[in-house]
Amino acid sequence: MTIVIISPARLGALNGNAVTARRWARILRSLGHRVRLQTRYDGGPCDVLVALHARRSAFSAARFRRLYPQRPLIVALTGTDLYHDIGRSAAARRSLELATRLLLLQPEGIRELPARVRRKARAIIQSAPAAAHKPTRRAHDDFRVLVLGNLRAVKDPFRAAMAARLLPEDSRITVLHAGRALEPRYETRAQREMQRNPRYRWLGEVSHARARRLLLGSRLLIVSSRSEGGANVVSEALAAGVPIIGSDIGGTRGVLGADYPGLYPVGDTQRLAALLERAESDRSFYAALCRWCRRLAPLVRPTAERKAWQQLLSEVNDTAL
Repeated sequence: MTIVIISPARLGALNGNAVTARRWARILRSLGHRVRLQTRYDGGPCDVLVALHARRSAFSAARFRRLYPQRPLIVALTGTDLYHDIGRSAAARRSLELATRLLLLQPEGIRELPARVRRKARAIIQSAPAAAHKPTRRAHDDFRVLVLGNLRAVKDPFRAAMAARLLPEDSRITVLHAGRALEPRYETRAQREMQRNPRYRWLGEVSHARARRLLLGSRLLIVSSRSEGGANVVSEALAAGVPIIGSDIGGTRGVLGADYPGLYPVGDTQRLAALLERAESDRSFYAALCRWCRRLAPLVRPTAERKAWQQLLSEVNDTAL
């Protein structure tokens, strides 16, 4: 088949939607399909359209449905559209109605959908390649934790830095943050935070290869977002064998589980600081986080995502027939 993937993000970007679109293209090509990546549907012929983000790709979804009313349309809800837009945007809700199937990045998100469209929803957890070697953590004089994500409000980007300020004086924790500042005010704040907080270092935007190296050299990944559809970095950490401390949101809970011991209430700096201190000082707690994440590693194997896509395409083709 010929499949068009619409990603509203710049196709060469390093943000979540662009990374997801490129990975899905590789998977679909490995299944024998022809794949085109576009930021906006150009009206060209295709057998299936996959539109990332219900609101931002609403034009593309509507145009495809108008041109090819009987062909499968898969609308992927990737974050802000799931947790914000479907309650506020008529365009996002229209995309849900037009879709043959709704694709979510973790199963808990299905509960956020209007009841009438849930029957169309399927969840495919994002995959990540296993690390070629074991994590290369440095000696005992350092306990590095990593934040991977662009600096924008929905990511609550400075929560880890604020928590690090509350740690005991003898703590060995340092926070590295890799991600692009999407507004000048975030860059200003990151620079100011580095001057005032010796435990925090902002690296700016880094390549995917360097991000993986940073992850492998870290004791923990911190995912502090206020909202996520299903973060790529969670899958990357599980594949790399790096445990996670994250905000208690559906996008993270839906992959790690509601009982995961490394979750803290959104925006709660003191609870995050307490978890960081416990992970550093309590070996049994840190080991429990590691064991939990190792058990989840099969969820993010590329073979699992490939099989799920194969099943989804078979299903939508049967529906179209």
